[in-house]
Amino acid sequence: MKRCTAIRHVAFEDLDLLEPVLRDRGFDIRVLDAPLGGVAELDPLADDLLVVLGGPIGVYDETDFPFLVPEIELVRRRLDADRPILGLCLGAQIMARALGAKVYPNPNGKEIGWSSLSLTDEAAASPLAGLGTHPVLHWHGDTFDLPRGAIRLASTPVTANQAFSIGQCGLALQFHVEASVAGLERWYVGHVGEIAATAEVSVGQLRAAALTQGMAMQRVGPAMFADWLDQVCA
Repeated sequence: MKRCTAIRHVAFEDLDLLEPVLRDRGFDIRVLDAPLGGVAELDPLADDLLVVLGGPIGVYDETDFPFLVPEIELVRRRLDADRPILGLCLGAQIMARALGAKVYPNPNGKEIGWSSLSLTDEAAASPLAGLGTHPVLHWHGDTFDLPRGAIRLASTPVTANQAFSIGQCGLALQFHVEASVAGLERWYVGHVGEIAATAEVSVGQLRAAALTQGMAMQRVGPAMFADWLDQVCA
C-alpha cells in the first residue's frame, strides 16, 4: 500500500476533497499536526507522497512557531530528492522558502475570495490545465518570489506567483483546490477575526460565492489533483 503523510497546521484546513482521491488510489494516509511536534522525526523520503497544508501563520514566524524550522528542512530534503510533494497555501510558501526564495507580506494586500487564474503556457501542459477559467479560492496575505529553477504556472492581478512546479514531482499552489463547500463552514469560524478585519470581505459574501463557485471546484479540484497524482505517483 502506498503511503501519504499530510502535515496539518490547523485542524480545519485539512485534506478535505483530496482525501477520497488518495484513498481511491490505495493510499494509507497519516496526518501529522505540526504544532504538536513530530516533524523533526519524519523521514523526508519514506512516504510516497507528502502534502503540506495551509494555515494562518507566516513561514517567517519561526520565533513564535519553532516547528517551522524542522518543517522547512524536511521539505527542503524532500525537494532535493525530487520526491512527490504538494504544497497548499502555507505549504506552497514553505516550499518556496525551502528552495531559498523570499516569502513576505503581499504588497498588494490580502487576497480572500474566489477568482480565476491566469495560467501560463507551461500550465497548459500540466494538470492545472483542468482548472481552466474556473474561479478558485484564495485566502492568503503573504506571497513569495519564484524560486530558482521553478516554473511559474499561474498568477492573478494581486499575486504574481500563484503556482509553480519544481523538478518532476513538486507542485506548489498558493490557492485552494481542496476545500469543500461544507468544509468551508469551519473556515468561516476559524478565520472570523481575519474576515472581520479585512475590508469588503464577509462571511455572507464568502458563503454565497462558495455555493456557486465552490460547487464547481468540488468537481474540478479533485480531478486536477487526480491528474497530478497519476503523473507523479503512478
